[in-house]
Amino acid sequence: MTDRALSYKEVSAMLAQNMEPLARELLPAGRRAGAEWTAGSVAGEPGTRLAVHLHGAKAGVWKDFAENISGDALDLVAACMTGGSLPEAYRWACNYLGLTADTDIMVRRAEIKKHAEEAQKEQTEIEKKNRTSARKMWLSAQDRIMGTPVASYLLSRGIDLERFDHAPNALRFSPEHYCSEIKAPLPAMLAAITDLDGRIIALHQTWLSQHGGQWTKAQLACAKKVRGRFSGGCIRLRKGSAGTPLNKITPAETVAIGEGIETCLSVALACPELRILAAVSLSNLGAVRLPDSAKNVLILADRDDAPAAQKGLQKAIDLHMQAGRDVRVAKPPKGKDFNDAIR
Repeated sequence: MTDRALSYKEVSAMLAQNMEPLARELLPAGRRAGAEWTAGSVAGEPGTRLAVHLHGAKAGVWKDFAENISGDALDLVAACMTGGSLPEAYRWACNYLGLTADTDIMVRRAEIKKHAEEAQKEQTEIEKKNRTSARKMWLSAQDRIMGTPVASYLLSRGIDLERFDHAPNALRFSPEHYCSEIKAPLPAMLAAITDLDGRIIALHQTWLSQHGGQWTKAQLACAKKVRGRFSGGCIRLRKGSAGTPLNKITPAETVAIGEGIETCLSVALACPELRILAAVSLSNLGAVRLPDSAKNVLILADRDDAPAAQKGLQKAIDLHMQAGRDVRVAKPPKGKDFNDAIR
């Protein structure tokens, strides 16, 4: 394998074909969590800040959410084994895969192509299934959340839904929502993640439990999860004083976009006139699809000085500005986010 060597991308694709054993080797103290392998960081300690996709077209794709670094399977080898050096990671991977000078490159490339096509087909089916189940779960949950553990949980976070003219329609309560971490149902707050046309594309899940007579997030390794692919979507929490659907927004209106449900509702208490959307994640903050008529965006940013967080915030600002919008940024006067501020 000298004059016709496989490319970095091809070797990465080969690594991804059998990702779970590789993830176990690179991140030995991590654990399986559904279709992902999770760990604390590229150092491989226990935790949930880093997640690696194990199957489908996204196999090998990983992200460290705390450091805001990501990549493919070969990048993970570099991060975990070779101090970030891709050439050294390439050599390590070739040895791991058993590639030698006698390897038939054309046969390998044909295998890579076939596997990629099969994985893409599988991924498409998985996304379709997840979207269907997300809609079914949300529609089967209770639409009236006042007086439920959802309202009690939000009140424990300083958010009194009684202060609004009505509870957010995007939120529902499921008394028995299956949790894969404990393989049993738990009460949960469910939030519909919708696209620009209002169609449910994914489901945000927050499992709840009682502690000391108070409803809080369940004591799980990961009490919040999203079912389905949500890039470009958002949780519509408030229509503001306009009261119109998102796709009917006028150029004069300001759209406030934050990350989490709790921080966005905290702002809604102080500024009920604002249209407020939750993007779910920092990486989606700038990707939320808005109509062309949206010209003013207020980003509800966390107070986080970490370089990765600052880079993610700047990327969100740039994306909205590239779409021809005026962008302002609001940060809480104290605490990490606006929910900390009101508490």
